Amino acid sequence: MSDVNDIALSVRNLKTFFYTNNRCNKAVNGVSFDVKKGKTLCIVGESGCGKSVTAATIMQLLPTLSRIEEGEIIFQKDDKKINIEKLEKNGKEMRAIRGSDIAMIFQDPMTALNPVYTVGFQISENLKYHTTLNKKQIREKCISLLSDMGIPLPEQRIDEYPHSYSGGMRQRAMIAMAMACNPKILIADEPTTALDVTIQAQIFELMDKLKQENDTAIILITHDMGVVAELADNVAVMYMGNIVEAGTADDVLRRPTHPYTKALLESVPVLGRGKDQDINPIKGSTPDPYNRPVGCQFAPRCNWKTESCDVMPEIQQINETHQIRCHKYEQFFESYNE
Repeated sequence: MSDVNDIALSVRNLKTFFYTNNRCNKAVNGVSFDVKKGKTLCIVGESGCGKSVTAATIMQLLPTLSRIEEGEIIFQKDDKKINIEKLEKNGKEMRAIRGSDIAMIFQDPMTALNPVYTVGFQISENLKYHTTLNKKQIREKCISLLSDMGIPLPEQRIDEYPHSYSGGMRQRAMIAMAMACNPKILIADEPTTALDVTIQAQIFELMDKLKQENDTAIILITHDMGVVAELADNVAVMYMGNIVEAGTADDVLRRPTHPYTKALLESVPVLGRGKDQDINPIKGSTPDPYNRPVGCQFAPRCNWKTESCDVMPEIQQINETHQIRCHKYEQFFESYNE
């Protein structure tokens, strides 16, 4: 087992519910995971499975009609443990952590940047409040960050507004903002959505550099299984607010044991297998979050559904690193050992 001192962030039985029109959406419903220092945890799953809500909960950036019902988010700051869920959303302590110790790259650069301030001003805000740099040093650091992100003419671009940046450049400016203070934990919510593949590679290289040089823990939220295979140390597969399978990248990608994980991997084309490979979409669609199936949430779409699936399966430990939430996991796992 890993040393407790290696863990940067620990989430235990986290439940985040949304309330609208007297109805409750259990967006995150009992999620637990650890993020280790200098390691990347990839959270994967279809849209609407609770990945971004988990990230927003850790950052205490939830909308008004939502709340943390139960669970713990323990941030290891040096020798001190901080329970983030107990902090006031916009209190002094949470604001000191947000952006400095825990930074987030948001999914949509179009709405994450403020249109009335220059890009340079928005990056420098982070440095102004969380470092002791003077005005000149802050400007130099902002130019350096934009340059690192591959933005041309950073000395000129620093004084421009977001509307004069392309979508990909806005995304890179936002990543520069998140990386400005060398955070201990970087949460990247689909960080390369608007970028072409060459820039994607540069961004992941920068994130990897941050991880190696500063021992930064990274939570990477993505749909792209290729990115997972390339970058992940550990993987958590989410479905309808639950983690259904978790383990090392090797465990989850080479020995997928939950039917949902297997279905996700089968729906992705594999490079080198040619045009005749069999690509199977996952049948059906995700259920209405306000009208969920009884028991296992994936059961209505699963080819191995039985009566036992009417009861939600408990998390089972297959080995030291591999966890699964499925009644029939033993027969799937045995197939890898035959």
